Amino acid sequence: MRQSINPQMQLGEVDISAITFNLKSRDDIPRLLLALQYIWTNIDLRNQVLKVLEGMISADQNNGRPGMNLWRILVVGTVRLVTNCDYDRLLELANEHGTLRKMLGHGPYCEHQYKLQTLQDNIVLFTPEILDQVNQIVVNAGHLLVKKKKSQYAPALTRLS
Repeated sequence: MRQSINPQMQLGEVDISAITFNLKSRDDIPRLLLALQYIWTNIDLRNQVLKVLEGMISADQNNGRPGMNLWRILVVGTVRLVTNCDYDRLLELANEHGTLRKMLGHGPYCEHQYKLQTLQDNIVLFTPEILDQVNQIVVNAGHLLVKKKKSQYAPALTRLS
């Protein structure tokens, strides 16, 4: 049975909410990982996204070894789409990029290495339709966040006028 997330942290693993990023970086990966960190820390949003991802796995696919958990599929799938990279570069990023490995739930002592076929078999499940559903959930959460911030500062803005 495929898990949504691994509830048990491993030795040396950093909680995703505690990962720090270089905010001055002009690369697209830190910005993407920061957005994924927001999804992770907002439990309602995370549950909605993982529920959509559960829909990509058919009920009759419950045979053989367990695949990647849904959070890892989301992280690696979005990295592939945002960076527009091929599977070889994605494999290199998943195995060697330190911050990305933290986001995938691997601590510094974890020697887990992804295989090319594992990435191909799991990321192919992350279809454009699934991504569109996830995008709608995240955009709606972003609109709620902006409304909350505007209403929070509304009294101060009216005093300035």
